[in-house]
Amino acid sequence: MIQRLRRFVRGDAPHHVIGFRGYGTPDRLYVLARALADAGLLAAAEGHSRWRNLREAVKRFNASPLPHAQVAATMGDVTATFQADDEGFVHHWLELPAPLTTTGWHGVEVVLASDPPERAGIAHVLVPASTARFAVISDIDDTVLQSRVSTPLKAARLMFFENSRTRLPFPGVAAFYRALVDGPTGSDGNPIFYISSSPWNVHDVLADFLDAQGIPLGPLLLRDWDLSRSLVKHSGHKASRIRELFDAYPAMSFILVGDTSQEDPEIYAEAVREHPGRVLAIYIRDVAASEVRRQAVATLAAVVEPEGISLVLAPETVTIAQHAASKGWIDAAHLPDIGEEKREDEGTVAGKEEPPQPE
Repeated sequence: MIQRLRRFVRGDAPHHVIGFRGYGTPDRLYVLARALADAGLLAAAEGHSRWRNLREAVKRFNASPLPHAQVAATMGDVTATFQADDEGFVHHWLELPAPLTTTGWHGVEVVLASDPPERAGIAHVLVPASTARFAVISDIDDTVLQSRVSTPLKAARLMFFENSRTRLPFPGVAAFYRALVDGPTGSDGNPIFYISSSPWNVHDVLADFLDAQGIPLGPLLLRDWDLSRSLVKHSGHKASRIRELFDAYPAMSFILVGDTSQEDPEIYAEAVREHPGRVLAIYIRDVAASEVRRQAVATLAAVVEPEGISLVLAPETVTIAQHAASKGWIDAAHLPDIGEEKREDEGTVAGKEEPPQPE
């Protein structure tokens, strides 16, 4: 029935491949993409009505995939063909014959093997700089983006009736994350990996939201979900993605950032147990407004403390940034900017401008 509905809504829309944001090393690139019908999505704008936003959201969640498609991925002179899964997703490593000589973002062309190259999409892949001192793993919903995931009706309203240009960040997040990327030297290039239980259907929304808010770009590791599948959360999604990142960068230490609305503290404490000596700190935004939840997080903080790891629970960004500065992970000179941006985000200071969009 779902497939018949999709055909009715989509008609004969052509299939194509859209690329997501992945990660890699100089020797191999983790390519993330999806083969599906062109949904005809329109660019978001602040002035769009709620009904227009709802229409665009329905398009995303009614995505018509191309199961088991053959997808060609090309980086320079290297091409590999991967088979998509039953929902059209591609999650494969592209092995390179020689190490890359540059770090940063690399574009991998992704196209149906039966299509001409000019129909290719781009899967952007981040190779961390050799100067990086640590990496950051961050949740998105209720950590970076105000989502209300603990109240499903409010979360649904935000997802379906708002868009990437009307959704709100938590105050001061953009400045703090830029400080983490810069590190104490101002030029470390520390990578940020975003892991969320949100479905891949909203990848474009989250990517555009980060761009619009001036929040540093990073790989977006979301979960597989579709209208024909259960709404039940995929257990272990975040823990599995964290393990994969620790495995991909065995020499890297990590700062873990999340919130109290779901199980981030428990997942991060487990990461400390599984990867001794690899976690620098755990930062948890307190959004639960529950003393019981705070006590549970305090118990976890006591568990990781003997490992020399601070679990900082705070309701706002500045307290977390102050701790990071005290540990030398960000330049303390950024603290006034973080505080100023927090006040601007809260509307207590006028003058915050939308950052320029990437070309």
